[in-house]
Amino acid sequence: MTASRSQAVSLSGADDVNVRRRLARDRVLLRLPALATALVLVPLFSLLYYVMIKGFAALDWNLLTRLPGAITQPGGGMANGIVGSLIVTGLAVAVAIPAGVIAGVYLGEHGRGSLGDAIRFAAEVLSGVPSIAIGLFVYNLVVIRMGRFSALAGATALAIIMLPVVARTTEEMLRMVPASVREAGLALGIPPWKVILRIVLPAASTGILTGAMLGVARIAGETAPLLFTALNNNFWSAALGQPIATLPVQIFTFALTPYPHTQMRAWAGAAILISLVLLLNIVARLVLGRARGVPQ
Repeated sequence: MTASRSQAVSLSGADDVNVRRRLARDRVLLRLPALATALVLVPLFSLLYYVMIKGFAALDWNLLTRLPGAITQPGGGMANGIVGSLIVTGLAVAVAIPAGVIAGVYLGEHGRGSLGDAIRFAAEVLSGVPSIAIGLFVYNLVVIRMGRFSALAGATALAIIMLPVVARTTEEMLRMVPASVREAGLALGIPPWKVILRIVLPAASTGILTGAMLGVARIAGETAPLLFTALNNNFWSAALGQPIATLPVQIFTFALTPYPHTQMRAWAGAAILISLVLLLNIVARLVLGRARGVPQ
């Protein structure tokens, strides 16, 4: 009787130890995702905080409305770079998003054969090509043939960089739409193309928009391809066939100068660039949320 009671007490103690170990393991595993999220967010918010503090300290009305002027003189602006970035990025987006969504629809809905595999492989390779190599490619393809640097050449380089991002994101988002949604539309006698256009694409629109915004964020800060294609312009120019100023190239140029007042303009330009990308993301999500009648 005494031996069995001792054995029961021993087993109860072992169970308590096992329970405590499991609870400790559970607490550690529950905190690991929070730690991983913090590891991602801390560098991001640190970068945003540092750039915004440095940039907004140098931001004034002249910077937004005046031309750069001489780099040796304080008081210049970046207005032509802001307008030029909007033009070049807008042209690239106007080409890359429709083409990328169409390619993604083909890959997601019909791209299961060898042609789909080839397009998918090409998109993956293209997304990994360094942007400076794409700039060199467009330099030989467009700039040399035109005989001059231009906004069109810059937009071509940025569109090539953005295209695989939009295509692959669209494919992945379409694959996440349940097959039953397509089958329900087809069962009602709706043509397949209309099922994709009216049912499948709207169902995946949030993810597709997110992919498009990632693509815009990717190309908005590209500098290397623009150095080989759009070059720069110290004056106002909205002509698509002429060299044009862009914000990333101006930031690059100003940051390399030995003058503190010009370097501060580079910080202000970086703050403007990040603010534009954040604003674009917020507006796009609000517009999409209002169109769908649900908050994003």
